[in-house]
Amino acid sequence: MIKTRFLMLGAAALCLASPINAKAEGQAISQDAASAFIESNVTSWLNDPVIVDGIKAQNEKHKSLSPDDVVALDKKWRADDQELISATTENALSNFLKAKLEESDGQFTEIFIMDDKGLNVGQSGLTSDYWQGDEAKWQESFAKGANAIHVSDVEFDESSQTYQVQISTTISDGETPIGAITLGIDAETIE
Repeated sequence: MIKTRFLMLGAAALCLASPINAKAEGQAISQDAASAFIESNVTSWLNDPVIVDGIKAQNEKHKSLSPDDVVALDKKWRADDQELISATTENALSNFLKAKLEESDGQFTEIFIMDDKGLNVGQSGLTSDYWQGDEAKWQESFAKGANAIHVSDVEFDESSQTYQVQISTTISDGETPIGAITLGIDAETIE
């Protein structure tokens, strides 16, 4: 699970009166600010073939999974199934996301991409669960269609030990939604 915080926004740099910090847990980032952030910092690489091809391959592989199969995979992940974890965290897409995380100089705390069922396809670090489809990050992005964005409140994230805001948005192949991305942004980096 990722939770993050950000404010270095694109086109028109939006600034808060004071930095978001531990005292601002529960603070919200506007949809407009999140959209501007995605446009400025993420959109340019969302159509990279490693992302699109990775999602499409997993969608094809998982097309016949039942809801019970999805839950079973999530349980395997939570039980520390190393084969499933390694297949997800050590693939080409995960390597791409790890590079994007490094390039962000600490602004991104986590990045992960989900398929059309809400299962992780690639990730910059280990998430606590494999299935995000039961969470707002997937339900309010992919499940709502192209260009949908979900913004969480600022919260403390146990896995990264930071205050974060999560921004999630749908990833499309042309006009067809195929998955979603969640970016965890360290709230302490936002002024």
